[in-house]
Amino acid sequence: MAAVLVGQDDKQLKTRPSDQAKPQQQDQEQEPPEEDDSIAPKTYSFNPLEAEKDLKVGNYYFKKGNYKAAMSRFREATLWNPTYAEAFLRLGESEEKLKDKKGAHEAYEKFIALAPDDKQAEAIKKKLASR
Repeated sequence: MAAVLVGQDDKQLKTRPSDQAKPQQQDQEQEPPEEDDSIAPKTYSFNPLEAEKDLKVGNYYFKKGNYKAAMSRFREATLWNPTYAEAFLRLGESEEKLKDKKGAHEAYEKFIALAPDDKQAEAIKKKLASR
C-alpha cells in the first residue's frame, strides 16, 4: 500500500513548475475591470431630460460669456438627444462665438435639417449662404 502512495507522490513531484506558471501568466496579462467609474468613458443613450438640463446649464454659461463651457453643455445635450434642434442651434451660436466656423456650420446645418420650419431657420439659412 505504501508503494502505491509513493508512486502518486512521484507523479506530483515530476510536474514542471513552468506548467503550473502558465495559467497564472495568462491571468496576469488580462486587464482587470476598471474600478473608478469616473474615468470610464461616458456612454450616451436617448435621455431628453438630461438633454434639457444640459441646455439650461449651457444657456446659463452662454449668458455669462463662458462660451467654451456653454459649447460643452450644448454638445452634451445633442449627445443625449440627437434630434434636439434647439441644442444644435445653441451649439452653433457658441461655436461661432469661439471662432470655430466649421463646427458652427455643421451645427447650423443639423439644426436646419431637424427644424426646417422653425422661425429662426430662415436667418440661419441666410447666414450659411453668406459663407
